[in-house]
Amino acid sequence: MDYVLLTAAVAIGAVIATTIVTVLAQRARERQAESELAATIQRGALPPSLHPKVDLDKCIGSGACVQACPEVDVLGLIDGKARVVNPTACIGHGECRVACPVDAITLVLGTERRGVDIPFVAGDFETNVPGLYVVGELGGMGLIYNAMTQALQCVQGLRRTMPPAVEGVHQLAIVGAGPAGLAASVAALDAKLDFVTLDQESIGGTVLQYPRQKIVMTRPVELPGYGRLKVASIEKEALLEAWRRIIDTTGLQIRAQTTVTAVRREPEGVFVLETTKGPVRAQRVILALGRRGTPRKLGVPGEELSKVTYRLLEPESYQGRRCLVVGGGDSAIEAAIALGDEGAVVHLAHRRRIFDRIKPKNQARLNDATQDGRVTVLYEASVSEIRPASVTVQAEGRMLELANDFVFAMIGGVLPTAFLQAAGVEVQTYTGQAYAPANM
Repeated sequence: MDYVLLTAAVAIGAVIATTIVTVLAQRARERQAESELAATIQRGALPPSLHPKVDLDKCIGSGACVQACPEVDVLGLIDGKARVVNPTACIGHGECRVACPVDAITLVLGTERRGVDIPFVAGDFETNVPGLYVVGELGGMGLIYNAMTQALQCVQGLRRTMPPAVEGVHQLAIVGAGPAGLAASVAALDAKLDFVTLDQESIGGTVLQYPRQKIVMTRPVELPGYGRLKVASIEKEALLEAWRRIIDTTGLQIRAQTTVTAVRREPEGVFVLETTKGPVRAQRVILALGRRGTPRKLGVPGEELSKVTYRLLEPESYQGRRCLVVGGGDSAIEAAIALGDEGAVVHLAHRRRIFDRIKPKNQARLNDATQDGRVTVLYEASVSEIRPASVTVQAEGRMLELANDFVFAMIGGVLPTAFLQAAGVEVQTYTGQAYAPANM
């Protein structure tokens, strides 16, 4: 009898110990979430694009959303409710919304402080202009997997309703050869459509703007005529190389270095695309453009010098060179750190006192880089003039003249709103409203 009682006591003790450990671990995670939320509020951090909004009245604190998020520490449980504690780390997967058992999560675009312009699209990605479609980053889907999936779904729908080919008129014109444009192109090729793909640069789209080795894809996707792009995570160089293999395997043709300057729909329904290499006619058009569009310029004397660029491709080639990076987003931070890691002398000019749009990991990396002396940050800074061997920067009320070899202006791009409106597309401004693209 004593043995039975002893065994029961040991079992009860083990359960109590396990419960205590679990409670302590949960409390530690909650304290961490509270700390991260406080830091987010202090620096006024804002989500970059599509992000979750939690209805605290409906939330039951199951934690399913926290577990489902592929990123780290975007969501946390505080007082038994899910909260967005690191909005800048969110890249719009939408897995949290799917995982919530009580539908307490809505995906929204923009905030009251920063609106996001998005073209109107229906469930099949068609705009208010019949025959004109928008997929990918321009339509709010910056995540590569979602952008490619949208493009595949769009072409799948188009192939069922596509008019027959007409002499001198393509069935489909695809504008952009980034993730969405490439996916749409291989789907159109697989469907044996008469189509043309145009890009102002070459394959890669917005991904070309990323610093080397940045992880840019987190889920695999099935591409017609090629097969499964079997990756759980992939870096920029590997992804671009994979796309080149896809092009070689499928025989896809892309008209590179061809900028589309205007799209208009003629009365009979045919579209005319004005390009830098002559007009293109098509019955249907898919716009798979990046939201950055044309790089935003600094608008200062000397910006026309060849030392000024708007992206970083090979940081190792700037070893020992004196570089100024201008910007306050993730791309600028990552470029500055990459240059510093390769031995460049780096100044980073940010117009504000805090970095409110960067991911927590990038903030931590920037802190390390400044402490190590790899990057010098100039706050409340703006460029006044660029000269062949120097640059003048006003920072915190002081005018500085820095010896300089290269300037990287990474301050975003001019959104193609005017381009869309000229094509007749309605553009909506989201300031925290719900957004539900068809594939999410």
